[in-house]
Amino acid sequence: MKRSSLAIALAASLAMASGAALAGSCPKEMKAIDAALPAAKLDAAKMSEVKKLRAEGEADHKAGKHADSMAALGKAKAMLGIK
Repeated sequence: MKRSSLAIALAASLAMASGAALAGSCPKEMKAIDAALPAAKLDAAKMSEVKKLRAEGEADHKAGKHADSMAALGKAKAMLGIK
């Protein structure tokens, strides 16, 4: 019984820690996108999509959906050619 309780507590702690790590990455990703936007050579449709994805990423971050935020921001970065 003690062992399973310890395992559950450990799993919960790791889940919270990984969420916190993602939360800290979102703003860094948004800054990278913002820095690349002025020099980006994209057509209007692609630029609009990048800005939409960036906005989605910020909204998801603020809503605590950090995995979704990172996914949207990752797509925006890929369109901009950022690694």
